[in-house]
Amino acid sequence: MDSALLKAVTEDNLQQLKLMLTANPKILLSRTREQNTALHIAARHGHHHFAGRILRECETLILEKNIDGDTPLHIASKYGKMKVVDLLIKYSVEWPIDITSEEEGPLTAKNKLGNTALHEAVIYGKSKVALKLLEAKPDVGHMVNICKQSPLHLAAREGMEMVVKEMLQQSWVKNEKEEETPTADSERGGLGKHVDNKKNNALHYAAQSNSAKMVEILIAKDLTLAYDNNYWGQPPLHVAVEYGSKSAIKAILKHYPDTAEQVQNDGGNALHIAVKNGKFGSLKSLLKHIKPEEIINHKDHDGNTPLHLAAKLSRIQSSLLLLRDKRVNPCLLNKEGQTARCVIERLEVKANIYEMYVWEELKKQEKKRCQNQQLPRVASDRFTAWKKKTSTEYFELTVQTYTLVAALIATVTFAAFFTMPGGYDQTKGFAILGNKPAFKPFVISNTIAMCSALVVMFCFIWASRDPLRFKLYKLKWGHRLTILACLSMIVSVMAAVYLVVEPKSRWLPIVVILIGCSTPIGVGLILGLEVLHVPL
Repeated sequence: MDSALLKAVTEDNLQQLKLMLTANPKILLSRTREQNTALHIAARHGHHHFAGRILRECETLILEKNIDGDTPLHIASKYGKMKVVDLLIKYSVEWPIDITSEEEGPLTAKNKLGNTALHEAVIYGKSKVALKLLEAKPDVGHMVNICKQSPLHLAAREGMEMVVKEMLQQSWVKNEKEEETPTADSERGGLGKHVDNKKNNALHYAAQSNSAKMVEILIAKDLTLAYDNNYWGQPPLHVAVEYGSKSAIKAILKHYPDTAEQVQNDGGNALHIAVKNGKFGSLKSLLKHIKPEEIINHKDHDGNTPLHLAAKLSRIQSSLLLLRDKRVNPCLLNKEGQTARCVIERLEVKANIYEMYVWEELKKQEKKRCQNQQLPRVASDRFTAWKKKTSTEYFELTVQTYTLVAALIATVTFAAFFTMPGGYDQTKGFAILGNKPAFKPFVISNTIAMCSALVVMFCFIWASRDPLRFKLYKLKWGHRLTILACLSMIVSVMAAVYLVVEPKSRWLPIVVILIGCSTPIGVGLILGLEVLHVPL
């Protein structure tokens, strides 16, 4: 392409275009290395006046394709250049189309991927452009690309509700003269026949979008879409689980709870899919909306329940979530005669601390719920030495942590006595705010915090002399004294703020006191009674 023409179209210089056309009327037929014409470039930049002048000079450029097979309408649709799209549609609807080759029309032309301009608009999320193209030629929504994806599939995936609704206004069953009576597909809206090359229907694509509204729109049009399987034997529910689309999961199960019973090629149901793909949110949503125990404890072709699979794949959160559900049966055996606990014991890779925790929980559940069943022996030998080593290492780390925390508390509270709230009277040496009612709680709580921290420091320093005895009998007292020191320090801070701020502002110390009081309450709500036990 002539550099002057390229510059003119890029800068939207109509005057320069007129001069070039006078000198060389065929200049518009030139192309860039990517085979883009001037109309392609004008469409890319959204220069509708420039594009209009080009079309008046050479309207056949509307069908010219670049190296990717894109026409100017593809380009304008892709980049959402609405004014150019309107201009090109105006020329397109008046374009003479060969009945034997409808795809040669501007609105139906396909690029190398088989995408029409509508495909491109949907892929790039240009809803207004898509609606405009559908208005010009409604049945273009049925056309498929080389992957057999129609614009409906892609719009459903992108969550473009208005576009999908507009497409569904058109009949999705072709009228045939010989078809006198309605078929099953015509009664269901015809969407079941429109699948891509992997047999995914529109609901499979909607399941990826995490849009409950999109799912409901498609289900209302075709009642059986939820039951269709793709190439891998996955119904739309499984796709929603795989993509973590919790809203789609809820919507599908709300209208069709029996889809939870569907299995894919390996015999796994939706819960297996959630565990296998590490979709904790999907698993949580499934357990909330699926009621029958037989579905939650369903076995795949290897006899593995979702709990077996979670143990095998070391899905720690999923394993614990399943164990907390009373409907999950930890006593079930797979085809190799293993419970979920046995699966962890037979892992080839050395178990980490998280897998050890799951193993302990599984063992507790088996002891509690499987008393009347003959289960494989607990292979604890493998874990005993490792657990002892881990416990010792963690105890040493705990001692260091407690010592460090106690030292920090002692340092801070000791310093608070030399920087009394309000300071000292320089002549008499007394605390200026010593007569205030809040001064006594400050001194007492600060002293308790400091002394408790000092006791913890000394106790933990001597812990190395007899660690086993200290761990069994003294550690819990160190833990409780640390809690006491922390609580006293909170009281000390609240009293200090009240002493200094209260004469000037009443609301600020109240807010500080409320925050201070909520701190231990928040810890208690998070940890419960565990806050009183040593974290070993």
